[in-house]
Amino acid sequence: MIKICSAIGDGRISFGMKTTGRKTVKAAKTSAPMAVKAPTGGKAAAREIGHDEIAKRSFELYLARGGADGHDVEDWLAAEAELGTV
Repeated sequence: MIKICSAIGDGRISFGMKTTGRKTVKAAKTSAPMAVKAPTGGKAAAREIGHDEIAKRSFELYLARGGADGHDVEDWLAAEAELGTV
């Protein structure tokens, strides 16, 4: 047997762990909150905005900027915001 440090064997160094017995503690069950569904009827119901409508508005924003590349994500997010999908 190779002894690396005599202080460990003598008990002068403690690792802060209990070596007697094993206790298992089960964590409390948690779950994600339930999704809240939007109202489906009445005047409060919003119309469904489709991918094609967002794409069309995004393309209009692209053209309004003069067709400058590199702003596709900005155009898409702006189109979503204008159409009320976010």
